[in-house]
Amino acid sequence: MAIRTINELFLTAAALERPDCLLAKIGGSYRPISSAELVTEVRRLASALVGLDVEPGDRVALMAENGPHWPTVDFATLALGGVLVPVYPTLTGDQAAYVIADCGAEVVVVQGRERLEALQAERETLRGVRHWVLIDGTAEAGDGATTLQALLRSAETMDAADFERRARAVRPEDLATFIYTSGTTGKPKGVMLTHGNIASNVEASLERLDIRGGRTALSFLPLSHSFERIVDYLYFYRGLTIAYAESVQTVATNIAEVRPHMFVSVPRIYEKILAKLRETVATAPALRRKVFHWAEAVGRECLEYRLRRKRPPGLLGVRLALADRLVFHKVRAVLGGRFDYAVSGGAPLPRDVAEFFWAAGVEIYEGYGLSETSPVLTVNPRGAARLGTVGPPIPGVEIEIAADGEILARGPNIMRGYHNLPQETAEAIDEEGWFHTGDIGQLDEAGYLMITDRKKEILVNAYGKNVAPAPIEGALKSSRFIEQAVVIGDRRKFLSALLVPDFENLAVEARKMGLSTDDRTALLDQPPVRDLYEREVAAVNEGLARYEQIRKFDLLPAEFTIEGGEITPTMKIKRRVVAEKYGEVIDALYGEESADE
Repeated sequence: MAIRTINELFLTAAALERPDCLLAKIGGSYRPISSAELVTEVRRLASALVGLDVEPGDRVALMAENGPHWPTVDFATLALGGVLVPVYPTLTGDQAAYVIADCGAEVVVVQGRERLEALQAERETLRGVRHWVLIDGTAEAGDGATTLQALLRSAETMDAADFERRARAVRPEDLATFIYTSGTTGKPKGVMLTHGNIASNVEASLERLDIRGGRTALSFLPLSHSFERIVDYLYFYRGLTIAYAESVQTVATNIAEVRPHMFVSVPRIYEKILAKLRETVATAPALRRKVFHWAEAVGRECLEYRLRRKRPPGLLGVRLALADRLVFHKVRAVLGGRFDYAVSGGAPLPRDVAEFFWAAGVEIYEGYGLSETSPVLTVNPRGAARLGTVGPPIPGVEIEIAADGEILARGPNIMRGYHNLPQETAEAIDEEGWFHTGDIGQLDEAGYLMITDRKKEILVNAYGKNVAPAPIEGALKSSRFIEQAVVIGDRRKFLSALLVPDFENLAVEARKMGLSTDDRTALLDQPPVRDLYEREVAAVNEGLARYEQIRKFDLLPAEFTIEGGEITPTMKIKRRVVAEKYGEVIDALYGEESADE
């Protein structure tokens, strides 16, 4: 029977009685946590939250890294009819305080003393908070906090029948969560999602994705991100083991430890894996480089067979089998050796990156969605993936392309609206129920969606030409020497770019040139380094129309960061902030408007 609420999903997962429902790194090694242990913790925390006077509709804010505590707080809150509001753990104190105050949370669960102190420094903004609960730390006199463990110890485990009664009393139309948008152009907006929104998205996504019990999935994207959260719900519902990575930085190590069958990620992780592989190949002996490039060419020749999950016929199949044995099995070993497939979302996956992994037999299924759509709208199906697309709509979702190219979506997964923002809600969802995504795209002949850019980020040059910056930035970042890129050129005669080097790879190359790497700024001024980036940009320009080509660029010595304000927690560039912060650099690029037209 189909689920109608997240609570029904949890009750279904609880009945599976898995001995290794979760895997968490404790004391230097991964330890299994059974379904029974998780259910006990959820029921106990639900009882504790009742003791804190949490009632249906009340908001509970959660600012924490991934770990067993995350679903515990989530499911306990939802079982009582509460509204769980995730707060990105990377936000600064004032940014997090805005979210907590805007949603009206009275209970705040926060991981780590440093975050607690940063939030409590914003007490004037957070006068509505009645209870502070600290994960991984010790409460101190004067902070008014209790620890999660102390809270759990103080509560009796809620009776199973009482817990189920409360959980089943929640209706599909009841609010489940607020997801705060990243805010590339202004203050974050609270996306209001109901139980029915999310439950429908779980059911529809499962019709497209091959998620089966008995497997292990690695969870490392922040659970504050709607993409990871919905996929973790799928894992729970289907009875997979969820292994929590220690951090994004330890993903490679954790993959080797848990050997996952699948995970989901944003494109940058796949780009980094490929860049590391190419760096290893670049320093290998000539014969190994030749074999690698031969295997890659064979794999690309077999792409259509790989995408259909079929073996190529005849001699081509023999060549692919040899390429698998000599090269590609080592690529798959990097992912733990028993890897089945991955899903990519959150941003466009560069075509070259997708082609390489598919050529190597690593299946990456690209999908598309937004927080406002719970989040999945489309995803490529197994056995029928199309590169360059994000797949057809999932069951129950309609996609249309407006006259100006904007992607419109309609279905049971569309949000109720933005919290306390009726005008913005009316602008986002029209009278016919179509949600205006703000993305530009088109549908191919088979109904697969292709994303070209953000509507608000289209650059219009001085000659009236429309330029989509995202594909150009993606091509630039495919270079192993470029970590981040921002294309500039709105109302300008030509395009320029601000490039943040991949300093790890640049340092290796610089030492080969005999250059010192002690001072980043000085290193970037060295003529051989400038020449290197001239070549990288020229290589990208070869595949672009003249008006899309990068005529000038500058190298920045510091990465764009969340703390610096240039990127959002979901790693999207805040173009306005970049333009303001690096205004002098940009003005210097256009000082003479001297590039050939």
